[in-house]
Amino acid sequence: MEHIIHNETNNKAAPNRVPSPPVIQPVFEVKQVSFAYDGKQLALENIDMVVQAGECLAILGANGCGKSTLLKLLDGLYFPISGSVTAFGQPLTEAALRNDEANFAFRRRVGLVFQDTDVQLFSPSVLDEVAFAPLQLGIPREEVTRRVESALEMLRIEKLRDRAPHRLSGGEKRRVALASVLTLNPDVWLLDEPTTGLDPRSQSWLVEFILQQRQVGKTVITATHDLVIAEQVATKIVVFNEDHRIEAAGQPQEILKNHDLLHRCNLSHYHNEVNAVHVDPVLAK
Repeated sequence: MEHIIHNETNNKAAPNRVPSPPVIQPVFEVKQVSFAYDGKQLALENIDMVVQAGECLAILGANGCGKSTLLKLLDGLYFPISGSVTAFGQPLTEAALRNDEANFAFRRRVGLVFQDTDVQLFSPSVLDEVAFAPLQLGIPREEVTRRVESALEMLRIEKLRDRAPHRLSGGEKRRVALASVLTLNPDVWLLDEPTTGLDPRSQSWLVEFILQQRQVGKTVITATHDLVIAEQVATKIVVFNEDHRIEAAGQPQEILKNHDLLHRCNLSHYHNEVNAVHVDPVLAK
């Protein structure tokens, strides 16, 4: 009896506990990162940036400001000379990626599409190219076949399957490069100057593709100096200056209307293009 009374007393005294909200882990966290090529040529200086899951981030800046370098750090191809990068809550370091299991897990979640598709495409046929990455990461062949066919269909390149990638047009190469990443179904897309060399129709298709990825919850980080595509797809913009630092970050509406900011970062000559662009209401949904 005493035992029962004791429990009741404890229950009455115990405060009502409200469950803590779940901790939302950033996809990437960049802290005080600097990078220099050969230890001499500065490319990034004291970069701080947080990328949340589901964001469509545009990294704006003039050529040579460090945008491409940052994407390669986020992809674990380069590593900072100072500061730190974490991916999905874990340190993104050279030592960490030496572990095959950790490396494969990371590569399945993050896909980089290079600015120069000729650097990325090397297989004898489109079919081989699109199948290469998932096969290397140990995905079962039957599943790879399913993913390849799905990617070819989604990117509308089924008829190119037996063609040599180096014989394709610029727009076709871009689609093949995207398909080769799509087969991994990554959580994060890293796109380096994706509109380079594309005609207007291909650019519209690319915008549609990015918006599709955003709609299904993917994180998309696009490095570009193209303010048009930034306005069409971004939920957030980070602007680099020519000193390889972040000059500003914010919502697309405020960033793209800040003429002084665009001028300081050598982006003002693209401003008229943004004002003149017509955003297809279907793509903007």
